Amino acid sequence: MELRQLRYFMAVADELHFGRAARRLHMSQPPLSVQIGRLEREVGLPLFDRSTRRVTLTPAGRHLQERARRILDEVDAVRAEMRDYVDGLAGQLTAGFVSSANYTVLPEVVRLFRSRRDRVALSLVPLTSGEQIDRLRDGALDVGLVRDEFPRSGANSPELIAEVVFEERLVLCVPIAHALATHSEVTAEQVLDVPMIAYPRSLMPGYVDRVHEVLGITPGAMRIAEEVVHQETALGFVAAGVGASILPESVRQVVPPSIAVIPLAGSPTTRLLAARQVRADESAICAAFIECLHDAAEALTTARPA
Repeated sequence: MELRQLRYFMAVADELHFGRAARRLHMSQPPLSVQIGRLEREVGLPLFDRSTRRVTLTPAGRHLQERARRILDEVDAVRAEMRDYVDGLAGQLTAGFVSSANYTVLPEVVRLFRSRRDRVALSLVPLTSGEQIDRLRDGALDVGLVRDEFPRSGANSPELIAEVVFEERLVLCVPIAHALATHSEVTAEQVLDVPMIAYPRSLMPGYVDRVHEVLGITPGAMRIAEEVVHQETALGFVAAGVGASILPESVRQVVPPSIAVIPLAGSPTTRLLAARQVRADESAICAAFIECLHDAAEALTTARPA
């Protein structure tokens, strides 16, 4: 028994007229009669009583009509659900993010995505940029929100593709009592005179390389007092007077009064990028999430004070 046969049967059962049923199915009447005959032979008993004046359902036909309607309705519902998956309206998405994204685009993108794709299960995983790249390559993440992880020329890797979502200035965080705390900006030379709270390149290669690029130094040239993974930990060490740290400007939202935030000379920037596998570029759900990222970044940029 095929779905096509059930649809033919239901047309005749609803119309109780082979001619009208054939027109409804956009076919001629003889092939329809042949298909109904085959279905009756398959089930082993007549489904219709036929006379020259009318067509009626047999008891078996009435039973099949009830069951077939439920079957076809369920098939249509499944087909619609599958279209929703193709269109990115249903499914699941696992997104990684660096902790600093909490202070820029992440809260708004979660709100936007859940309002626009309420039948997509969104799972957020806090990870460093390096960890995200590994998981993107393994397929454990669908999208990664990484920091400075791709060359500033815009080149992508053979496996991964990324696009800039948000860009902000880099700043120096120092204890409020530090000699640089009253400066309107600081130069790379001034920064290199200060012990620094830095980050391990193994976990944040893009960001570490960006800081080295901004300061015009090679790895090993910085005076490192401590290496930490999270900017909240870096701020704790800064507040304790252990050293200074270069962080994204959005850190202003969480610095305590004991820390001064000073722009770097020349206003160098750091970038958040949305990364995904090249083959995931056709995913409607990924595309919807990245669209929300751009919308969240635009709203954040518009709200910035002039």
